[in-house]
Amino acid sequence: MNKNTKVLALKYRPQTFDDLIGQNVVAETISNSIKANKVPNAYLFTGIRGIGKTTTARIVAKSLNCSNGIDKLCKDDLCENCTAISNSNHIDVLEMDAASKTGVDDVRDLIEFSRYGPTTAKYKIFIIDEVHMLSKQAFNALLKTLEEPPEYLKFIFATTEIKKIPITVVSRCQRFDLSRIKSLELLDFIKKIKDKENGNVSDDALKLIIKISEGSVRDALSLLDRALLTLDKEKTLDLASAQKIFGYFDKSQLISLFDLIFEGKETEVLKTYRKIYNQGVEPKIFINDFLELLYYFKNIESLNIDGTNFSLNDEEFDRIKKISEKVNNKTLILFWQFTIKALEEFDIVSNQHLSMEMFLIRLIHLKDITNTSDTNYENSHLTNEEINQTSLSQKKDGDDLFGIKDKAETIGQMKNIAQEEDITLKDDKEFETQISPISSFDDLLKICSSKKEIKLKYQLEKNVNLVSFEDQRIEISFNEDLDKDFIKDLSLKLYEWTNNRWIITLSKTKGQPSKKQIEANLRKELLENTKNSSIYKSILKSFPDAELVDVKINVKEVKND
Repeated sequence: MNKNTKVLALKYRPQTFDDLIGQNVVAETISNSIKANKVPNAYLFTGIRGIGKTTTARIVAKSLNCSNGIDKLCKDDLCENCTAISNSNHIDVLEMDAASKTGVDDVRDLIEFSRYGPTTAKYKIFIIDEVHMLSKQAFNALLKTLEEPPEYLKFIFATTEIKKIPITVVSRCQRFDLSRIKSLELLDFIKKIKDKENGNVSDDALKLIIKISEGSVRDALSLLDRALLTLDKEKTLDLASAQKIFGYFDKSQLISLFDLIFEGKETEVLKTYRKIYNQGVEPKIFINDFLELLYYFKNIESLNIDGTNFSLNDEEFDRIKKISEKVNNKTLILFWQFTIKALEEFDIVSNQHLSMEMFLIRLIHLKDITNTSDTNYENSHLTNEEINQTSLSQKKDGDDLFGIKDKAETIGQMKNIAQEEDITLKDDKEFETQISPISSFDDLLKICSSKKEIKLKYQLEKNVNLVSFEDQRIEISFNEDLDKDFIKDLSLKLYEWTNNRWIITLSKTKGQPSKKQIEANLRKELLENTKNSSIYKSILKSFPDAELVDVKINVKEVKND
């Protein structure tokens, strides 16, 4: 270990293969290849940040150049070569950061330097970190040397983005994918570091560090370093203190918040969220933790406490399991989709805190809708078979199977979910208030306006071409801009407004122009007529550059006439 630094991530950096954690297969494979004198031309280490790519590269360099050999690799009393490699100043082991030296000229200098044999060590070794940052020309310049290097020359590459490296380079290397460190293994490791540093940190606080680090040893050590420096040595860093330091909040608060959402207690929900927000938790961090909790609610039966990567303790695990028993899976999936959608708002609205509160309020109302819909479905729906029997009994002579007359080359009735699903029955009093006469396409547009169904009205006016309109039957054609949910939405609203099931049919016949097209045609005709009028021609004589843009009819004058 490096005794000359106080930073834990460097102080406890592994110096031999035995010190590495979580990479046993990689360490054993490389050790065996060196012992068998079957060393590849180039190594390629890939994986997430902080799991030992550069560290492993240095250990490999030591193993190849140690004066004592691989079997007696230096651990504490380092030889001259191992000391120089650990301090990154060995004359034959060159470390290069590809992020700062990306060009072909840098690689040419490297190739030129490779022509000379090692000075004091057995091998000349080039360690290139973040190798994916090299330019395409630089990679091409490296190919020949990489494939047939001198016996004394070895390359060791490290990268976090393997997909950015040309396959021609990867195929010339012996590739090792370093895995994330398992939670229990990383916990044992930082416990030992904590004890060596005489730190007072609770196990729950250490588990939080493991969760935040996401399997990265360097991140875990950096967080532990920060935690040990924050509190006095006489005090113990507990979970609550760790959450404040790292900007995380108690999961039990989030579980309580979810329970309040499902109970529909809006005031309590907002109070709980504001309490979390006042702890310094950013809305985006909050909503990501909310998504994580939704995942646990949906899949709690198939999880165990160790499998949650220390996100939950025993009490929280049991609470989620208990609450999940009374929550419908459909509601949880809908909550997940709605939450993902809400993330997009945070890039638009400047005050994310307000967006977060409105998001929680919408979830409460969304829960009410899903619960009502589930209850109605279970208690008061007609079955598909009953609907089909009713349709058959109402069939008339000359009609097809669905009661549609054989005309206008009908290409089939596209029944949507609302038509196929069972229809909810309501009280007679509600029917009386909702029933509205719709006897024409214009009536349909009027009721859309009165019911504030602006989107539906827009689709009807702009994207629908009417073929025929009869009692409870509409035959249409449409353009490519028609909303994919149009049929479903229209059927649902027609049943809601008239208490009757309507049959909506799509036809190959082009049908009448859309309302918007009719308006555009009338406006165009009016413009042409006006341009041909004597008044407009006399205006052009006085103002030759004038151009007629629009014509508006004076409604009052028309009525008076």
